[in-house]
Amino acid sequence: MDIDPPLQETYKALFKDARVKAKDDQKNLLNMVEECELPLIDISRLTFGHLEREKCIKETAEAATQWGFFQVLNHGVPREVLESLKFEQMKVFHEPFNKKADEKFLNVLANSYRWGNPEATCLSQFCWSEAFHISLTDVSKMREYKNLRSTIEAFAKTAALLAQNLAEVLAQNLAIHSSFFGENCSPSTSYLRMNRYPPCPISSEVRGMMPHTDSGFLTILYQDQVGGLQFMKDGRWVSVRPEPEALTISIGDLFQAFSNDVYRSIEHRVVAQEVERFSVAYFYCPSYDAVIESSIKPVRYRKFSFREYRQQIRKDVQATGDKIGLSRFLL
Repeated sequence: MDIDPPLQETYKALFKDARVKAKDDQKNLLNMVEECELPLIDISRLTFGHLEREKCIKETAEAATQWGFFQVLNHGVPREVLESLKFEQMKVFHEPFNKKADEKFLNVLANSYRWGNPEATCLSQFCWSEAFHISLTDVSKMREYKNLRSTIEAFAKTAALLAQNLAEVLAQNLAIHSSFFGENCSPSTSYLRMNRYPPCPISSEVRGMMPHTDSGFLTILYQDQVGGLQFMKDGRWVSVRPEPEALTISIGDLFQAFSNDVYRSIEHRVVAQEVERFSVAYFYCPSYDAVIESSIKPVRYRKFSFREYRQQIRKDVQATGDKIGLSRFLL
C-alpha cells in the first residue's frame, strides 16, 4: 500500500489548468535565495568559568537578536536519542497512508496527523508534507508504538531542559525575570511535531511548508542532512546548511513579545525536494493561562494569555487563510 498521502493528486486537481501560473509563482517563491551558515554556538561554555559563560551568553543573545535562528552544539540531547528518534519516526511515517490517517493511529488526538493542505486554493497555500502534531501529555497513550513513545519521552525530557536553559539565558541577558519559564513552561505544556517531506517530482513548483512564524517561545529542531529549511533575513530568503552535530534553535512569537522586540520571531519555510526529508520540532510553550507581558519599557504589545493568542490565530486563519500573529496585539 502507498505510504504517501495523495499530495500529487491534490496538486493536479488544484493546478492542472494553471501550470503557467505555477511557474510564475515559482519565480517569486525561490527568487533571491542564498545559503548561509547560521551562528554555531557551543553551549557547554555556559558551564565554564564566569568570563567564558558571559561570552557564550552574549553570542546567544546576538544570534537571537540579529538572526532569530542559530545552531547549538553540546546541547545535552544524546546522539543515540536523536538517532533512535529518526529511526522510529521513519517507521511510523512508512506505514500505509490509510493507517496513518485513521484517527485511532498512535492513540493520540484525532487531528494529530496532518498532510498537505487539501483545502488550499492556490500554490502558496499548499504544503508537500505530512506530520504528526503531538501534545506531550498524549505520549504516554502510545501503547502500540512503545519504542517511539520511549524515544519521544527521552527527547522531550532533554529538549525541555535545553529550552529552559536557553530561555533563561536570553532573559537574563535583558535583565528580565527568568523565573517565568520554570513557573509556566514544562514538557506537559509543550508540543512535538514529527515532519516528513516525501520526494517531490515537481519540487521546483511547491513548498514543503508554507512561510510562517512559530507561536511559542522557542523551537528546537532536529533535522536530517537533506536541507530545505529557509528563513527570511534582510528581505531575502536564506537557506540553512544543516550542521550534523547541532540542533537548530528559532525564536518564537511569544519571546518576541516577552523581549519587547529585542529577539525576533523570523518567518521561515521549507522548500520541497526530490528526496525524502525528515525533521522533528519541539515547541517550547507555556500553559494556556500564562500571561505574556514584557517588563521592558515602553512596551510595544498589550499583555495577553497564550490561550488568547492561539484563539486569535485560529480566528484569523479561518477568516483569511493566514496567520496575522503579533501585530494583532500591538499597542
